[in-house]
Amino acid sequence: MKKWFSKYKHALMFLYFIIYLPWFAWLEKTVGHSPEYLIHVKIDDIIPFNEYFIIPYMLWFVFISFWVMFFFFKDTKEFYQLTCFLFIGMTIFLIVCTLFPNGQELRPTEFTRDNICVDLVKRLYQIDTPTNIAPSIHVYNTLCVFFAIKRSAYLKAHLTQLSKHILYFTNGLLSALIILSTMFLKQHSVFDVITAFIMWAVLYRVIYRPVYHTSTQKGEAYAEHI
Repeated sequence: MKKWFSKYKHALMFLYFIIYLPWFAWLEKTVGHSPEYLIHVKIDDIIPFNEYFIIPYMLWFVFISFWVMFFFFKDTKEFYQLTCFLFIGMTIFLIVCTLFPNGQELRPTEFTRDNICVDLVKRLYQIDTPTNIAPSIHVYNTLCVFFAIKRSAYLKAHLTQLSKHILYFTNGLLSALIILSTMFLKQHSVFDVITAFIMWAVLYRVIYRPVYHTSTQKGEAYAEHI
């Protein structure tokens, strides 16, 4: 056990959830179904509800978990950078929702179709309140993980050019579908998505930009070396 912790001491980063989970649970309980600020923009009314987007929406949990653990075992430096990026944004989200309890009333009350995807959406609505939505963590975390994939020196060094293109395309497509799913399932307003992009862009400049080119060059140098 001591040897494992010596090798994977970066597992201590997961202690962040001791802060995040109780704080988020408290927000869900206190804001409940009566948010102080209702979020809505006109374009929300144009986007139709589509239950089939529940598939990429649920795949978000697999997508985030898989890549965080991949970097945990394979690319420690990227793991540290990614988790810092994720956790800073998630903390800002908690602070925003604490100071400005927000929610939405976009969810449909009736469904015109009856299928397994509708059943999954109904279940999602039951366990996830339409509160604490801005900025969208679903969107923000997706962006963080996708660009961590593109930045990873480990992946650049161990994949062929074709493999990298396939990896970036498939994960980029899944990321786009996940982001779209938040709006087509009426889980988030377009406003939530835009603010998530803004938060990601600002924090990217602060956290990643100074080391991006260095990381890329090291990955290319390492690839040439092997």
